[in-house]
Amino acid sequence: MQDRNALTRLSAAFAAMLTLAGANGLAADLTIGRATEQNSLDPQFSDLGNDAATAENMFDSLIEFDSRLRVHPSLAASWKLLDPLTWEISLRPGVTFTDGTPFTGDDVAFSLNRARDIPNSPGPLASFVRNVKQTEVVDAHTLRVHTDQPTPLLMDMIGRIFIVPAKLGTSVTTEDFSSGRAMIGTGPYRFKQATPGDRVILTANQHSWRGKPPFDTVTLKFLPNAAARSAALLSGSVDVIEQIPPSDISLFQNRQDVSLFSVTSTRMIYLAMDQGRDDSPFITDKDGAPLKTNPLKDRRVRLALSKLINRPAIVERVLAGAGEPAGQLVPEGMGGYDPSLHPVAFDPDGAKKLLADAGYPNGFGLTLHGSNNRFPNDSQLTQAIGQMFSRGGMRVNGVEVLPYNVYAPGATARKYSLFIFSYGSVASSSLNGLSGVLATYDKDAGTGSLNRARYSNPQFDALLRQAASEFDETKRNKLLADATRVAMEDAGILPIYWQKLYWAARKGFIVDPDRGESTAARFVSLAK
Repeated sequence: MQDRNALTRLSAAFAAMLTLAGANGLAADLTIGRATEQNSLDPQFSDLGNDAATAENMFDSLIEFDSRLRVHPSLAASWKLLDPLTWEISLRPGVTFTDGTPFTGDDVAFSLNRARDIPNSPGPLASFVRNVKQTEVVDAHTLRVHTDQPTPLLMDMIGRIFIVPAKLGTSVTTEDFSSGRAMIGTGPYRFKQATPGDRVILTANQHSWRGKPPFDTVTLKFLPNAAARSAALLSGSVDVIEQIPPSDISLFQNRQDVSLFSVTSTRMIYLAMDQGRDDSPFITDKDGAPLKTNPLKDRRVRLALSKLINRPAIVERVLAGAGEPAGQLVPEGMGGYDPSLHPVAFDPDGAKKLLADAGYPNGFGLTLHGSNNRFPNDSQLTQAIGQMFSRGGMRVNGVEVLPYNVYAPGATARKYSLFIFSYGSVASSSLNGLSGVLATYDKDAGTGSLNRARYSNPQFDALLRQAASEFDETKRNKLLADATRVAMEDAGILPIYWQKLYWAARKGFIVDPDRGESTAARFVSLAK
């Protein structure tokens, strides 16, 4: 017994030494329990949050958003508008890539061009560079970006693209990044190894322009099961976990060894409806036979489905209060928010009348798709909406949920008819989100890159184009609000809620909860 007690005291003392060592700046490691694995290690493969949360540990962009979405210089030290079509960007001097290559304007020009067209991306970056006509390298640390139209939010757009070295050449592929051969960045950590489906291991970039990072080794451990993430934290096998479901919050409250962190994010969960074709793959009549016409192309049908969704009940029962019913893309406080737009009220009788007016008095058949590990309780959400549609008189042929790294490419490939998706706005306004999610899809123009449902409304597009070229912030936000109102009244997508996010960390670690949802190492620090 004495030996056992001594061992316990020794273990406690050793743990305290490790915490103290971290607090005094000595060597420390960090293991993050992530809910979702990246689709690719290629930092330009997609704009999806799970990809960015991995990439930003190893790669920098021109600007950086803090946890409250405020813009800070990164690889771009400063920028200014020379004329309505020309921006001059001064690059940070003295920056090197992890292979020792100096960072220059050529790397930015190469990266902006490469981001235009990455094959098989589930969240293309094309919309961010759509207005860039030419990237002129004036000298090693000066760029002039020429646009084909006035683009007041250019830095919000191109500033988010991760920069890779031009020496990789135009033949570099996503597979080259996945193998580790092309994993050369300027970020605080450098790539060490990756085990698909399990983890990514990073080591400190000793020559980072920011100075030595706080952790010697960062391990991103992928644990899609929420219970497994919680158990890993409580057992000490990981230091930080993300996406804690509401049902698990009580596990971490009032504990001395664990701290809980939360923030209401900008991520809006919505229902997308296939509107770009007559023959939608999962739409049937009431008897299960294929329909010759696609009812989702009718605004009355889309609005009826919206009226069948009980948003307050979802927030209360599915999320245990960890959300806020949504009626538009961005929450209050962001440019383009329209205070007159409210969540569509639950109204089964109104839905039935709209369906009858559209020629579907007895409803029709549908299958609902969703993810099962992208955000807390996403699987339960998909099931709940399926039940609401069924109670509202629809024939629900099925509810299918898939791992996000399978589900997202499927949605991008337009394999579904009705599907749950989300968008998290990491910018100063709704412009990027509206351009990606709701603008008419045009690959060459770079619009609608995230418009997986192929919604299209010329009035919306015209207002968005006006907003995108308006330099006066007040006028621009008014145009964005007007465009949002058009799309919401047209039921282009059906907003459901903005989510509240939770993180938990072991004693000795502090999480800066990011409204943009990232659990990158830069949002974790050691207690002092």
